[in-house]
Amino acid sequence: MAVKIAPSILSADFADFGAECRAIEAQGADWVHVDVMDGHFVPNLTFGPALCAAIRPHIKTVMDVHLMIAPVDPYIQAFADAGADIITAHIEAGPHIHRTLQSIRAAGCKVGVAINPGTPAVAVAPLIDMIDLVNVMTVNPGFGGQKFIQSQLNTIRDLRTMIGDRPILIEIDGGVDTITAPQCAAAGADVLVAGSAVFKGGSVDQPEMYGANIQALRDSIG
Repeated sequence: MAVKIAPSILSADFADFGAECRAIEAQGADWVHVDVMDGHFVPNLTFGPALCAAIRPHIKTVMDVHLMIAPVDPYIQAFADAGADIITAHIEAGPHIHRTLQSIRAAGCKVGVAINPGTPAVAVAPLIDMIDLVNVMTVNPGFGGQKFIQSQLNTIRDLRTMIGDRPILIEIDGGVDTITAPQCAAAGADVLVAGSAVFKGGSVDQPEMYGANIQALRDSIG
């Protein structure tokens, strides 16, 4: 299975999200990744359900919503109603991760769980049969453009072994570029979230650069 590229709209033009979503999909993006931050669980504020609902008509592939918020449970239904295909919650965001994951499933979305760099792969073991995706943070969440944490490659490998033949995707989020993408793929990644590595040098008026950047990531994986 080819590794999927999921551009993060955190690096897009905030004034033109609809056109940006259409542009990255037209240029070869597999998914559209939406980083939701609350200024509490992580030190930044970004998007809410209203933004997801506004861009949903512009997304033809998969809207991958990553909730970096605490608490999570009160907002799951709102993001599901906004059109999320996948909702990912952090294992560190609350004391009852099983209940959170059950709520995501009950809302009709695919279920993702995310782990910060300080959380070992073994923390996912009790949840492994509840999820469709595990998001490995390869930076400490909160901001785009951070440096990739190399030790997380071991976490990816551990998860790959743990997952075995289950239909669970490993998603990598943070510091993905043409240097780190092949490292992640070799360790077992299925989905690469990329922000600046996709959006750098392009715009809705010059979307071909998005396509070139996406192709460069694919080429780096080989």
